[in-house]
Amino acid sequence: MAQEACAIVSQIRFEEQQTLWTKEYEDSLLTEHVDVFPGMMFSLAKERMEKSKLWKIVKKMPKGALLHCHLEAMVDLDWALEEAFNTEGVCVRADGPITSEQARRKTGFSFTYSKTANDTSSIWSDAYAANTPIPINTAADAFPDGGKKSFVEWVRSRVTITASEHLSHHEGPNEAWRKFISCFPILGSLIYYEPIYRKFIRKLCKQLLDDGVNYVDMRSAFYTPYRSQGKADWDEDWFNMLEHMTDEIEKFKKTEEGKDFWGARMIWTTVRQFGKKEVIESMKKCIEMKLEFPEIIAGYDLVGQEDLGRPLADLAPELFWFRKKCAEEGVDIPFFFHAGETLGDGDSTDENLFDAIILGTRRIGHGFSLYKHPLLIDMVKEKRILIESCPVSNEVLRLCGSIMSHPLPALLARGVPCSLCNDDPTILGQGVSGMSHDFWQALQGWENLGLEGLGSLAENSVRWASLDDYNAKEWTQDIKDGMFGKGIRAQRLKEWVSKWERFCAWIVEEFGVDENLDPEE
Repeated sequence: MAQEACAIVSQIRFEEQQTLWTKEYEDSLLTEHVDVFPGMMFSLAKERMEKSKLWKIVKKMPKGALLHCHLEAMVDLDWALEEAFNTEGVCVRADGPITSEQARRKTGFSFTYSKTANDTSSIWSDAYAANTPIPINTAADAFPDGGKKSFVEWVRSRVTITASEHLSHHEGPNEAWRKFISCFPILGSLIYYEPIYRKFIRKLCKQLLDDGVNYVDMRSAFYTPYRSQGKADWDEDWFNMLEHMTDEIEKFKKTEEGKDFWGARMIWTTVRQFGKKEVIESMKKCIEMKLEFPEIIAGYDLVGQEDLGRPLADLAPELFWFRKKCAEEGVDIPFFFHAGETLGDGDSTDENLFDAIILGTRRIGHGFSLYKHPLLIDMVKEKRILIESCPVSNEVLRLCGSIMSHPLPALLARGVPCSLCNDDPTILGQGVSGMSHDFWQALQGWENLGLEGLGSLAENSVRWASLDDYNAKEWTQDIKDGMFGKGIRAQRLKEWVSKWERFCAWIVEEFGVDENLDPEE
């Protein structure tokens, strides 16, 4: 059945390459001067991609687990703003008056809760005093050039890497990263207020499940402060945020629509640009929260642009201190490091790959430059480390021109275990928090992957998911045993395989050729 489904999908892919991915199709959905081809740049291909048969197939595919995503960048923006408009006390505030086109692009702003918001002032006038909270509805209605609708579009332009920014490769990755990093505090401030946050977590679980994702390992930098409902001040720690998250996940799993959702856990992350004192402070909080919420905290990582942050070698003293402190407190918090998300070769960022492996990381986030290092490839395979690959993210952040020049096929050809992930769908312009865009790009872009290759990547995601706490020895053995083990991982792998078989049967039923073999009829 699976073989037949894979053959059908290959045929559909071939047909769409001859029709959909040519200039002649529907007088071209794109402007005339753009050459249309399979595997073209994501922001140019997105609209056409979502009209294809392959998209319908990929949407329905059981994708297993999402192992690499950042919580603040998993927001359905239209939904979140609508919630903010309807939630009492939500305000917007800015670093100064926003009165010109330039100010709209550059002035910092965020969302906040206030009981005593100023209804008379306007962010859009010169008289605005910096950081004065203005009710969000007041600010949106008064937005120059179009009111609330234009306000929503303006917020979108500030929290998304736009198509023109994505395509400006000549400006280099650092410029794209500057915009990228500026999006997180705005998105965080929008969702980190309890009434919106609780609904957001529930919606996120549902959106992922609807997209065929049964489990998610999320990351959060625990940087943007959290506020419990109706409180004048921000929470002093992350206890309520994690308690509300746990509560909503468990409630969702108990519903009829959420019964197939396996759950979600959090990889605690620290911003790698931080100095020694701030890193240690973040690590202490991570251990505190692991003691409070052992079931939700799954591991530890460092985030932010690797090229401009401190490399792992520089952070080694803090990381060894963290290990020692975990042992003293009797907790095991494994590493899941970002590493090799760079174009450099032999520089300190590229060398993060060496250090991540030496420090015992269980998975590597991105591993974009790993394909250049034959010795490290062998070590990754030997130690059973999985690469969390994020093709759309790598493209939009200007590490590669399109899916066609992405290094994932080189890793797969060497037998490196990999999975597909979506990283930051809100900011990358995907519009949804599922993984279908990355799966579709890989299937359409690479000749030798096919549906069978996609299936293998999805199965890997379940095999390397941090479904439970394991010490280093148990983790490796459990991954080795796979479906033949005894624990929760083996059970989830079996569940995924039965979903995969049903999916293959659906493809054959839906898209297979109906042949009538009875000559008398």
